[in-house]
Amino acid sequence: MDVILLGAPGAGKGTQAQYLEQHTGLVHVASGDLFRAALRQGTELGMLAKAYMDRGELVPDELVIKMIIERISKADCAQGVIFDGFPRTREQALALEHELAQHGRKIDYVLYLRVPDDVLLRRIAGRQTCKTCGYIYNIYYFPSKRPDVCDHCGGKLYQRSDDTLETARHRLQVYFAQTRPLIEYYNGHGNLREIDGRREISLVTEAMTAALGLHGSDTEK
Repeated sequence: MDVILLGAPGAGKGTQAQYLEQHTGLVHVASGDLFRAALRQGTELGMLAKAYMDRGELVPDELVIKMIIERISKADCAQGVIFDGFPRTREQALALEHELAQHGRKIDYVLYLRVPDDVLLRRIAGRQTCKTCGYIYNIYYFPSKRPDVCDHCGGKLYQRSDDTLETARHRLQVYFAQTRPLIEYYNGHGNLREIDGRREISLVTEAMTAALGLHGSDTEK
């Protein structure tokens, strides 16, 4: 089973991808992680991608898809994967489907974590990260016991430069402009499942596994 996970910045996509991987046995394949690993290892695809990035250009879709296909062709992905961060546009979705078909695979489900804009903004703009251990807090939803101090290691908390309110608004505008046609595309194919991402993490995970038909009958559409 191959699954695409969609969600705006702040929707909890990364967290849910990890939980889904644990609950389903599917492998989490994040395009950003693939890029970083390819660059680190100096692979042929990684160096090709670096050449575009060094020129300040977007890495072509076909190169990204080659990285993804190379990854999911490995033995640990035989039972299926959770695509995270790709595709981002309808054109990328069509290209990915074409490549998957060459390998006898297809996208079975698309899970869309739906979260209202005001909640997304508070999640992004309120986020703080520990410089020492990387633990993430939110000043609105789960603040540290002491301001700017990590409860786990005592490290200093900081806000990423792209987590300001102004930047968060821009990121959301860009995301929805790119992704709305993609959501409509998958909805038209009947494999899109919308999940209410405002709830507690465990409840969101339950709804997502149910949407995949793995337990219960409370699938959200």
